Amino acid sequence: MDAAAAPARARRTVLRGGRVLDPTSPAEPGSGPTALAVEDGRVVALGSEDDADAWVGTGDAAPHVVALDGALVTPAFVDSHVHTVRTGFALTGLDLSGPAYAAATGLDDVLDALARHARRHPDDAVLVGQGWDETPWRAGRPPTGDELERAAPGRRTYLTRVDGHSSVVSPALASLVPGLPDLQGWTPDGRVERDAHHAVRHTLETLIGDVERLDAARAACHAMAAVGIAGFHENAAPHIGPEAEIALVRQAADEVGLAATVYWGELMAVETAARLGVAGLAGDLVADGAFGSRTAALGAAYADAPTCGHAYVSADQVHEHVVACTRAGLQAGFHCIGDAALDAIGEGFAAAADELGDEAVRAGRHRLEHVEMPSAATIAVLGRLGVTASVQPMFDGLWGGPSGMYAARLGERWRETNPFRDLAGAGVPLAFGSDSPVTALGPWAAVRAAVHHRVPGQGLTPLAAVLAHSRGGWLAAAQDHRGRLARGWVADLAVWETPAGVDADGVPVLEPGAELPRLLRTMVAGRTVHQVG
Repeated sequence: MDAAAAPARARRTVLRGGRVLDPTSPAEPGSGPTALAVEDGRVVALGSEDDADAWVGTGDAAPHVVALDGALVTPAFVDSHVHTVRTGFALTGLDLSGPAYAAATGLDDVLDALARHARRHPDDAVLVGQGWDETPWRAGRPPTGDELERAAPGRRTYLTRVDGHSSVVSPALASLVPGLPDLQGWTPDGRVERDAHHAVRHTLETLIGDVERLDAARAACHAMAAVGIAGFHENAAPHIGPEAEIALVRQAADEVGLAATVYWGELMAVETAARLGVAGLAGDLVADGAFGSRTAALGAAYADAPTCGHAYVSADQVHEHVVACTRAGLQAGFHCIGDAALDAIGEGFAAAADELGDEAVRAGRHRLEHVEMPSAATIAVLGRLGVTASVQPMFDGLWGGPSGMYAARLGERWRETNPFRDLAGAGVPLAFGSDSPVTALGPWAAVRAAVHHRVPGQGLTPLAAVLAHSRGGWLAAAQDHRGRLARGWVADLAVWETPAGVDADGVPVLEPGAELPRLLRTMVAGRTVHQVG
């Protein structure tokens, strides 16, 4: 190819006058780089202000210069567990999470909010609300279908609990679901879980169109870019949304400029995975439910109800799934929370390794979501086989502690939840996510929650927590070439004001009550996808 036909090189961008943090290779205090240069989507140079002077050419070679004014540059974050369309609906629709609904009067507040939402959206085919949590309410129970009917007469209404594993539906919506009263998980007060919940979601697929789903996905992607997230893992599954959502999520990510990795949560569906082009049969392939809905599978009954939850897969099924995925070159994985579910997971992975060999299973780069209550034996299996734990620090931040929801559900067993330090110590790779809309998009809040764990001894160092929410997410998606601020690496970075300052390692101060960093710019593969001001 002659010079006239050669593609033009991208204009160089130089960011200078700040501090650059690479948690994989922290510098001595005061000695780290203050500038970096980006070209053709990659970091091409790091250095001092004198170096930056040399990078700045003139004329046609003049780069775009970003004056950092002391700001901190870090690797951009990766959210390893997102439900993109559902996140968008929470952002643009009826969000029932947060302090406004956490008071003793929360039940009445939810119903009032539904009534207002119904009046504002008279033409919506279905009213969707997400995020209610009955734990702090004086009533001590979820809303009922009849209460939804009184708040929004005649409307098709679907309100999902914060953990996404149970919902309440109005009579108008329930009447559209064939055979709903005969399905497991239906109760006459309008609450649905398990098979009944899946059937309701299937009906919702016919009521919400692709235009609405794409708009929601776009809203979610813009929101991620606005908090410093460059890449995310879409945890799609048949019980969450239709296959068609995958293309919509990818389209939204491409439009905004984010890197999307998609998982499909269906057992043994190797041909489906090939057709959809997903990274694995993992993510929300549910082995059990959630603590809040009392559907996570426990070895002994919940402290506040005579149930052990629900297990959806056996150790034999885990074994068969991991073997099939390994042979097909797919990542295998499961949503797994309770100790009984995780015991089955550990047993199944060990059996797969017995059949295929440890190295073959390790090469599969398999992953698990949540991993909230693993035994020491299961942790050892995961560490031996290099299975990534995709965990959500805000679960512990919001619901851990002696007076939190976990303690209410589990009693003293709450101290066994989210053992981040034990997992890391056993060699289990960690990747952080939000499970949005279950918890809000907010990487620095998650990093702080991981550092200040509610179980003494289970917190991580700030550097390790930042690493889990950045490089760890890329590694979990088998994208080994991303997640560092080093020469030759993809330029995924975020620029932050740090009002509380930084610690000796250059990480923002994350003490409880300290103001968290404020985003100034997000760059993905060298392209600015969000900028303040």
